[in-house]
Amino acid sequence: MTAEQPNGRRSRREEILDVAVDLFARRGYHGVSMDEIGKAAGVTGPALYHHFSGKEAMVAAALIPVSEQLLAAGRARIAEAADPAAALDALLDFHVEFALENPAVITLHLHELDRLPAEPRREIRRLQRLYVEEWVETLGQLRPDLKPAEARVLAHAAFGLMNSTPFIGAEIDTDRRAELLRSATRAALLS
Repeated sequence: MTAEQPNGRRSRREEILDVAVDLFARRGYHGVSMDEIGKAAGVTGPALYHHFSGKEAMVAAALIPVSEQLLAAGRARIAEAADPAAALDALLDFHVEFALENPAVITLHLHELDRLPAEPRREIRRLQRLYVEEWVETLGQLRPDLKPAEARVLAHAAFGLMNSTPFIGAEIDTDRRAELLRSATRAALLS
């Protein structure tokens, strides 16, 4: 989910970051060196360090903007929806699409978030909590029988379903996977 420049091209920094995220997702934080990232991205060590101070900075640079974008997009979908049911559908469509398009980012988050220093880790968790609360509020409007803590449990379970995409279903067409994930998640939230 990297941003493009006004001319439609990604910056060199974003290209390097995409390479790093992919390597971290496939081989783990400790399984990749800065030299390997530079080589895979086609840049020298000094050029790499011009953009990032190290691997921790790369993980933070990948996860903070994604967390900000998830929150902003989730809020936008809710604001555009006619009612809570439409808001939930919009959130489901958005998150499933995100999960299917960004499996390396999800893997990075699941396995490497704790490698970050306290401050960026706190900021990512803060943004994630805000995103979860958007789901909790929407679900609470649809399910007044739920206490907020119960809606939060269901929201986290929904993320578990949707964020399983890096690990399942590669043999199934992407559209069908999206359909299955949306319906399973909707059923988990509304039953």
